[in-house]
Amino acid sequence: MTGTLFDLTFLLAAPFWALMILLPKWSWTTRIVRSPLIVLPIVAIYAALIVPDFANVWASVSNPTLDGVAGLLGSPAGAAAGWAHMIAFDLFVGRWSYLDSRERGIPVLLMAPILFLTIMLGPLGLAAYLAVRPRWPERLG
Repeated sequence: MTGTLFDLTFLLAAPFWALMILLPKWSWTTRIVRSPLIVLPIVAIYAALIVPDFANVWASVSNPTLDGVAGLLGSPAGAAAGWAHMIAFDLFVGRWSYLDSRERGIPVLLMAPILFLTIMLGPLGLAAYLAVRPRWPERLG
């Protein structure tokens, strides 16, 4: 079951990434991605993975130590939950970057590698977007 949830996590996010990167100007892409609810299936997987061991998870995150977090992530269920956590947040950040870049008129050829970087190495993709974002002020109206 854990392996299936792990595999399903990215499969649920991939269509949204494909829309943002491959079809960024398609009107349906913006309509679909505009909803923050696109991350909910991944959040549900995360919940399914942590709820059975919630007391241990809460203890590890409410008073984190390196050994405690390593122990939490050192099991198949912990690794799958960590993966779902990353995928959900990366998708949410990618969604924000995509929508913000469309409002600012940032070229799609610049955004494609930034979004790809966000998929692969989330915080570095966010940093790349934050670095280019000021060059395109938000359009009014």
